[in-house]
Amino acid sequence: MAEQAYRALLAAGVEPVLDDRDERPGAKFASLDLVGIPWQLIVGPKGVADGVVELKRRATGERQTLPLEDALKVITG
Repeated sequence: MAEQAYRALLAAGVEPVLDDRDERPGAKFASLDLVGIPWQLIVGPKGVADGVVELKRRATGERQTLPLEDALKVITG
């Protein structure tokens, strides 16, 4: 699901970062905060099983759980 999101964002003209390192989630989130990515699209095993992702807006900390297609629409405007 993460690679599907990555390809869809590239096709929409967005420059996504796919963090597929073998690290704990906290380390990945800390790295992305340092880079300043405005949106975090969090794909985890529970969400994949339910067909949803978590979308976090870095500026406000607001989080939403929604289907991948809806999250991509929010990111691409």
